[in-house]
Amino acid sequence: MTTLSERISQSAFDGSRLRVVLLLDLYDGAQNQFLEVYEHLRKQVSSVPGHISDELCQSIENPSQWLITSEWESAPRFLAWVNSEEHVASVQPLHGCVRDTRSLRFSVLRETGKGPDPGLSSHTVPLGAFPSASASASAGAADRARGRLQVAPRRGDGIVRHALTFTVKPGSEPVVAELLAGYTSPQAQVDETTRLRRTSLFMHGNRVVRAVEVEGDLLAALRHVARQPEVRALEEAINPYLEQDRDLSDPGSARMFFTRAALPAVHHVAAGGREPADVGRHALFYPAKDGCGMALARLLAGQDEAAVDDPTCPVEASTVFQRDDIVVRLLDLRGPLDARPALALGVEGSHKAAVLARLLDSAKDGVPTTDQEISRFLARSEMRLITDRRTPVQA
Repeated sequence: MTTLSERISQSAFDGSRLRVVLLLDLYDGAQNQFLEVYEHLRKQVSSVPGHISDELCQSIENPSQWLITSEWESAPRFLAWVNSEEHVASVQPLHGCVRDTRSLRFSVLRETGKGPDPGLSSHTVPLGAFPSASASASAGAADRARGRLQVAPRRGDGIVRHALTFTVKPGSEPVVAELLAGYTSPQAQVDETTRLRRTSLFMHGNRVVRAVEVEGDLLAALRHVARQPEVRALEEAINPYLEQDRDLSDPGSARMFFTRAALPAVHHVAAGGREPADVGRHALFYPAKDGCGMALARLLAGQDEAAVDDPTCPVEASTVFQRDDIVVRLLDLRGPLDARPALALGVEGSHKAAVLARLLDSAKDGVPTTDQEISRFLARSEMRLITDRRTPVQA
């Protein structure tokens, strides 16, 4: 049995509070514009369900560097907001005054406090020069959230996982698949601490999913890849086939496209201490009903948590990506995908097939109850592997 300390894991579903850190580098002379944008954005965020508090800070060493921290009741609450079209629209004005940003997300594991000051919640921090009208509400939310800490530290493997997804015009799938399969891989080494480890490309109908694994800084790796001539040539070649137009020569258009294409990893788990050679990579696509994407991702994550703890189970690793109602599950599996159809689909166990059917937007055959029906569901969900490229691990 794989112990919790041995397994590799990350998750947005442990129920703990979330601390979000946003680092910003402003253009020269953009301070007043930034403060106006921040004030407007702060008012919007204060009404988002799950938001507790936020804090605005300016560097004492470089006044062009700013820091925004925010606290949320849970990661799913934050992810629902940050992945929404409302958020995409609300941060647009920042692009005119911010040269560079970096966002970091942390589950709260431990905290130390000296007790609340009179009239001020120990979880509530004044918002710089912008006192919030919702301070009392934030304090109450913070008190309700108190105690929901990450239960135990998780073991990582130094790899950051992320995916991008977009759709191409119906009928263009064979051409796009050929282009994606034939591109030249960019240089793997980004800098002294960052390296591309693996890129897996899949298609399901006219939807493309590109999953990447990066050792080090994900943002640095993505920027490195975007600058490579072979990658730029590939992106330009598939531009005519995209359902959503983009102009990669326009920073605003490119930023908007890749923001909407982002498919974050909300859960990853892998068995520790085993490196079998006969592991194949598969991807499954789950179009959720409106508003059910997070619940569907949580359902799939729950099964795979138990699966990797069983040494007889063929699942070596699972990564669940989710944005809005798009859910993609990446499986590293020993043996064929259909050897245990219910396990591969994510419904092994009592009543899980019925729950999946209620959450899926494409459950055409009702609830799968037999192996044959589950196999049909599995076949419809399986994505076609276009290419899977790995970089050898350096000694």
